[in-house]
Amino acid sequence: MIKRAFFALFFGLTLTLSNAFAGTPVSPKGWNITYAEAAAEAKAEHKPIMMVFAGSDWCKPCIMLRKEVWESEAFKEYAADNLVLLELDFPRMKKNQLPADQTKRNEELAAKYNPEGIFPLVVLTDENGNVIAKTGYKAGGPEKYIEHLKQLQKN
Repeated sequence: MIKRAFFALFFGLTLTLSNAFAGTPVSPKGWNITYAEAAAEAKAEHKPIMMVFAGSDWCKPCIMLRKEVWESEAFKEYAADNLVLLELDFPRMKKNQLPADQTKRNEELAAKYNPEGIFPLVVLTDENGNVIAKTGYKAGGPEKYIEHLKQLQKN
C-alpha cells in the first residue's frame, strides 16, 4: 500500500515537472524570449525595447551584467515601469543549448541588430524597432546602469 502511494506520488510529480519544462523555454522573470512578444508589449505600453545579446555560459561581462544589474531589485523595478526586456542568448555549452527555433530567431535578430557579434550588447529600440542606442557592460551597479540607460534614451 505504501509502495503504491509512493509510486503514484512519484509518477504524478514526474508528469508535473515534465509538463512544466516542456515547450517554450523559461526566460528570467520579466524577460521576453521572442521579438514578437516584446514588440507587441512595447506597442501596447509605448515603451522602448531593451534587447540584450548575451553569452550566458561563456561571456564573463555578460554574466557580470546579469548578476550586477539585471538580477537587482532596483533594475527590476525600473524595467517594469520603463522597458520591455528581450533576452537573446547565445550559449556555447551543449547542455545549455536553446531550442532550434529560438536559436534561429536569435540569429536573425543578431544579423539585424548585432552584425559585429559584440557580447554583451544592449540595444535600445523604440516600439517600432528603430535603434535608439547601443551599449554594453558598465561597472558600477544597477543605479549607475539605470542612469546610463536614461541618458541613452534622452540622446
